[in-house]
Amino acid sequence: MAFTIKVDGFADGGSIPGRLTCDGEDISPALDWEGEPRGTESFALIVDDPDAPGGVWTHWLLWDIPASAHSLPEGMEHGSMGKSGKNDFGRSGYGGPCPPRAKGPHRYFFRLFALNAPSLGLAAGGSRRAFEKAVRKHAIAEAAYMGRYERG
Repeated sequence: MAFTIKVDGFADGGSIPGRLTCDGEDISPALDWEGEPRGTESFALIVDDPDAPGGVWTHWLLWDIPASAHSLPEGMEHGSMGKSGKNDFGRSGYGGPCPPRAKGPHRYFFRLFALNAPSLGLAAGGSRRAFEKAVRKHAIAEAAYMGRYERG
């Protein structure tokens, strides 16, 4: 079985519902995954927008998700599972899509990594740079899902 992730509420490549964005409730979507490889000891998640005007924009960093977990609930409370890093809004936890108005659709990638370590050894509130460096050392598989959002 392949390692896959599903984001509830929209199809892969489809439109992200407004309630999950800065124009709505700005809550994290529910995620489900399966098929992680043998040897997985934890998971790490990054959500980002490569179409942001100033370069890739980080919306969510989450790591040290237990290997026993196979989902995250909608509107997950910050700190309820794993450790959150600092997003590009300057806070920890989820920050929903919020592209500039009338600039076309942006793509939002949800990438989940299966890791061969129970912890990345990073403190909560860490940076994307530290996250990526640690993930590179321990990733054994990656699953991805993409949504689109445009503000009129």
